[in-house]
Amino acid sequence: MNAEEILKKRWGYDTFKPLQKEAIEAALAGRDSLVVLPTGGGKSLCYQLPAAMGGLVLVVSPLIALMDDQVAAAREAGLAADALHSNLKAAQKRASYQNLASGRTELLYVSPERLLVGDLYEILAPRLILAAVDEAHCVSHWGHEFRPEYRRLTEALDNFPKAARMALTATATPIVQDDIRAQLGLRSPEILIGHPDRPNLIYRAFPRRDQFKQVLEVVRRHPGEGGIVYAQTRKDVERLAAGLKKEGVSSSPYHAGLSAEERRQAQDDFVNERLDVIVATIAFGMGIDRSNVRYVVHANTPRSVEHYQQESGRAGRDGLPAECALFFSASDLATHRWLAKKDANLPPERERALEKQLRDIGRYAVAPVCRHSLLAEHFSAPYPADGGPAQESGCGACDVCLGETKSLPKEEAVLTAKKILSAAWRAEGRYGTGYVVNLLLGRPNDRMTGNGELSNAG
Repeated sequence: MNAEEILKKRWGYDTFKPLQKEAIEAALAGRDSLVVLPTGGGKSLCYQLPAAMGGLVLVVSPLIALMDDQVAAAREAGLAADALHSNLKAAQKRASYQNLASGRTELLYVSPERLLVGDLYEILAPRLILAAVDEAHCVSHWGHEFRPEYRRLTEALDNFPKAARMALTATATPIVQDDIRAQLGLRSPEILIGHPDRPNLIYRAFPRRDQFKQVLEVVRRHPGEGGIVYAQTRKDVERLAAGLKKEGVSSSPYHAGLSAEERRQAQDDFVNERLDVIVATIAFGMGIDRSNVRYVVHANTPRSVEHYQQESGRAGRDGLPAECALFFSASDLATHRWLAKKDANLPPERERALEKQLRDIGRYAVAPVCRHSLLAEHFSAPYPADGGPAQESGCGACDVCLGETKSLPKEEAVLTAKKILSAAWRAEGRYGTGYVVNLLLGRPNDRMTGNGELSNAG
């Protein structure tokens, strides 16, 4: 059977999504490839279908917690799939080794750490046709989720000189794409970059004032529908989940502090639509196969535009309209900075990347510009996707273009900005937004009196 016939028989689809067929053809021809497809673009099929056409496909993934789900989905498509990772029970591990040794395995998932142990090279090499590196942005210092062990993957891949290499990710700026190619040693690769825009998603961004009230407002716009609420800390997750439950919303928390069984149950209930809302840290979402998520709320500012693109992209994978709401506060960026630096001394290049990521997500959240165009611009993609002129009415799918945001006349806006900058300068950058606002409005408080500011507040 050809690729189209296998697609129909195994997965039930009549046609490929954009760039899937090109990625599959490259793999079957033994050519390396870099595949960047947005969330919902069907990356997993790019390496699963070659496994269905003979030979062995290796998938390197950092998502140990989700490998078993990925194996189950592959087996549902009729593939002989297994995983090897540290969370396996002894019987499962033994069965995986036996399948591999007997030549039955068509698709094998491993973590980078497990592959780098080195004991699998000999048994994989004779049959391996493709080594796929999922979440390939993790290899790059400039990416949003750098993992040092990914930098060592080339030494493992070099043990399979005849196998094609495929690097896959949902989000990669041009500098990250170049880094992936270099760090994974891709050999004259096919470059397959999908457009990042998701026109069915309606983006909104608001200043955060009353977190729970604002989250509840979005949830109530979608009664009985599936949604994900992302929060920055476990404490926020627990508080928001409890509050939603108290309001009668079918919801559950999800974070790394819960037991593996609690996380598994919450994920299973959500995927199988027994649960409407998951409130989670970023530990939740990768590999989640629920197509009818109608909204994604960021109760806190995410760490980067790349994180936002991936996480918001879990909404509306069925192609129907879905809402993505972000509640922004500058304090979130300070928290991200503190968390990134508290455990280790960041290399200078990582620190520079972090600061740029925080600036970019801050700009996205507050700029009065079409949010679809901002996201496309971040990934150096044209907007609209066809490269034609933008519509006068804008995208029609974000708060700015829908006329939901407020703005001042140009002259008044410039004057107001000058006053704000003057007040911030006078406060010597030592105080937060609230202090500067009170200073501008002449609202007295003890700190201002002590600093002698009130006499100059006009």
